Amino acid sequence: MKVSDQLLCLFSGRIEERDGSYVVEIPERELELGDVDDGRTYRVALVSPPEEETEDAKPDAETGTEPERESTPADHRLEPPVEAGETRTVEIEDVGEQGDGITRVERGFVVIVSGADTGERVRIEITQVQENVAFADVIERLDYYE
Repeated sequence: MKVSDQLLCLFSGRIEERDGSYVVEIPERELELGDVDDGRTYRVALVSPPEEETEDAKPDAETGTEPERESTPADHRLEPPVEAGETRTVEIEDVGEQGDGITRVERGFVVIVSGADTGERVRIEITQVQENVAFADVIERLDYYE
């Protein structure tokens, strides 16, 4: 799947019916930390949800092996855009409740940086990667114009 460079945020949500309309709620953090503003109009893309597990897709009770099946689009989920051990130069956008710096990289993926302050430009090393967030340490504080 090709992801546009114009992507401002990426999150999972449900479509709900409310008073004759269908609504997708945008998490508050996307407005607080991201480039999304209340009251503006945006283009929204919807991606198919993962296939639900069916009876024939469950592991065999006796052997514990999963049945063979064809690959589907749901099997090709987006991987985090960072890897443990990777270094990057970033600008800290905000500070979270625990006092750690917060930055975003490709596709709006959040990286929490210990010991960094809002507005700092730092070189970081990714220490841990989870499905929807990564953690990093500052390895060098940079002059803003470097």
